[in-house]
This record gives sequence, structure tokens and C-alpha cells, in this order.
Amino acid sequence: MTALLDAGPQDTTDGGPSTATRPGRRGTIRDRFPGLALPALIWYAVFMIGPVVAMFVIAFLAWPGMLTTPTSAGLDNFSRVFADETFWTATTNSAIQILVGLPVMIGLAFLLAFYVVQKPRGHRVLRYLLFIPALISAPATAMVFYAMLNPDGLVNGALRPLGLAGNEWLADPSTALGAIIAVELWSGIGYSAVLIASRLDGVEGEIVQAARLDGAGDWRLAWRVYWPIAQDFIGVVAMLQFLSMLFNSAQTVLLLTQGGPENATTTLAYLIYRKAFVETDLGYSQAVGVVLFVIGLLGMWAIRRTLRATH
Repeated sequence: MTALLDAGPQDTTDGGPSTATRPGRRGTIRDRFPGLALPALIWYAVFMIGPVVAMFVIAFLAWPGMLTTPTSAGLDNFSRVFADETFWTATTNSAIQILVGLPVMIGLAFLLAFYVVQKPRGHRVLRYLLFIPALISAPATAMVFYAMLNPDGLVNGALRPLGLAGNEWLADPSTALGAIIAVELWSGIGYSAVLIASRLDGVEGEIVQAARLDGAGDWRLAWRVYWPIAQDFIGVVAMLQFLSMLFNSAQTVLLLTQGGPENATTTLAYLIYRKAFVETDLGYSQAVGVVLFVIGLLGMWAIRRTLRATH
């Protein structure tokens, strides 16, 4: 009786298995496209893939403003982009921004996260305090740093009693980009530290105790134990901050320097904004957007290759 029950119903007509147990086309489609995920897939296709496709289409159009009729431009927009000195200045500024700012941000965020997971006194409050920069809007952040960095601001006010000359930090071509990077570091380090700390909390205590018994100090414990274990997750955080610095720098530049002085703070993201909304050269702006899209993909691939799991 048990064997008969386990065998299940059989098709007595032709001796083959029942059609109820035979996988059909409808079941395959349902498995590949589950009903609950369908709204999300539609939303992703319309609002995520759609704008990317539109960007590529507009990049091949001559479109001098939203109220005009676009015409085909072929590769002219890309020819103009690669022949434009401003584009190469913006590319250089974005490269400096990423190559200097991102390693500093991730390194300091990791050290902060390591300190938090050691559970010092008040570590729970510290986790909340690290989130504060992420809770402040971009205009408010820009206002605070403008108050600090203008010629009569807090930074110069602190330097004068020490006998050091102040500077026009946002108006000096040699320091303006550094000021923009400082704003982004302040905004991103704490948030990244909290994310990394959530991963470091999962490191097994036995591993830490064994390293301590082997004589590992804090510095060695951080970089030889915690970092390799969390390296893959740190790579994800680095990719998120890379994309934020690459694509969202326009708002900080717009609020503090508007690309100046002398294009010293013009990044690729801000160049897209200026060409699209100030100079109304939509084809040029989206051609730069395509270049930025490719740079973003290559950057994420490089970060993933560099910080992939090694354990």
C-alpha cells in the first residue's frame, strides 16, 4: 500500500506519466516570471532601462533645447566631446576625485568600523552619530562648508591665531577641487563605516581570540584578520561610494563653486548638467553621459576585481 501511494497517480490510457505531473510550457513560464516579481520587472524596465536607452538615443541627436525638434547628428556629438578641452579637464577632475577620495574614504571608514566593533564605551551611540552626515541635505551641507571655507570663515579664523595665512579655499584653483573632495569625504565616511561595521560584527570571536593569542595587535588584527574576511562586502560599499562620487558630485559643485574657478571643479557629472540645463545642448550632454556610463561600468569592474573575496 505504501509503495502504491508513493508511486502517485498514473495515466492508464497510454501507460505514460500523468499530464498533471508532466512539466508544461505554462509551468516553465510561471517559474521564470513569477507573478509577484512581474510588477518589479516592469518598473525596472520602464524606469531603469528606459532612461539608459533614451540617453544613448539622444547622444546621436542634434537637440538644441527641449522646445526644438531634434535631428540626427550621427557621431558629431562624440567628435565634439573628444575635441573639447573642457571635457578633458572634467575627466581629469573626476579621475582625481575618485583616485584620491575613494581610497581615503574606504580606508578611514574601515578603521572607524573596526573601532566600533571593538565595542568601546558608547559604541551604540557612536553608530547613530556616524549617520548624521547622511541625514543632512545637500544644500545644508553646502551651507555649512561655505561658512567654513569662505575667506572670513571658520577655517581661516582658526589659522590666523596660529600665524598662518588664510586662503580663498573655494576660489583658488589649487584648492577648490580638494575642498569638494573634503565635502564628499565628510558626507560618506560615517555612512560607509556603519555599513562595514555591520559586516565586521559577523566575524567569529574564536578567530579574533586566536589572533590575539598569537600576539596580533589592533593594527595587525584590523588589516590581517578583519579586512580579508570582510573584503568582498567592503568592495560592495566601495562600488556604491564610487558611483555616488562619480554621478552625484554635480550637486556639490553646483552649490559651492558652479564648476569654477577656471573649470577647476568641473566634473563630468557637472558638465552634463551644465550642457543640458544651462547651455541646452542636449545631444552633447548625453554623449558625455554615455562616456560616464562606460566609465562607471569599468570602475565597478575594477573595484570588484580588486576587492573580491580572498578567503
